[in-house]
Amino acid sequence: MSGVDLSCNLLTGGIPSAIENLSEIHVLNLLHNNLIGSIPTTFLMLKQVESLDLSYNNLSGTILSQLIELNSLAVFSVSHNNLSGTTLEQKAQFGTFEESSYEGNPFLCGPLLRNSCNKIGSPSTLPHHSSEEEGFMDMGVFYVTFTVSFIIAFLGVVAVLCINPYWRREWFRIVEAYGTSCYYFVLDCFLKPFNGRGV
Repeated sequence: MSGVDLSCNLLTGGIPSAIENLSEIHVLNLLHNNLIGSIPTTFLMLKQVESLDLSYNNLSGTILSQLIELNSLAVFSVSHNNLSGTTLEQKAQFGTFEESSYEGNPFLCGPLLRNSCNKIGSPSTLPHHSSEEEGFMDMGVFYVTFTVSFIIAFLGVVAVLCINPYWRREWFRIVEAYGTSCYYFVLDCFLKPFNGRGV
């Protein structure tokens, strides 16, 4: 058997460690499945493999740095997985592989990818934000802004009333009418019932 092609079969679970028993194969194609877990170390036993395609799965973890010891590799792809860490060192046959071999792994970085390893931090090194900082807005800034806006609006109304005599008369007329309405409302609702009982 020169190769194994299990692509597009909706396979699930991890890659079995027994893969080392296929040490004489030249082609291993597992793309377009639902494989999970890390790349097993038993891949290092595939000394004769020339084409290794693990793309379009859900593999996670780092890429084994020892894979560069597979000197016969001419085709290599781990694209579109959930791999993290750095790409393999660009030496020997791995110096011939391009970005397409690694693309589609958002947490993978390296010279061939747009993700710089210096810019990617682990969760433990990322800055921690308090719940207040993660909220919609800073409440301290909100209170200051609200107070300043209220003062500006109040001073604007006072300035208009001082400058324009017409609006000043209208303002006092409205205040007087509103005060009179409130007075009769209180008189009708609260005082008349008591007066009716002889209080």
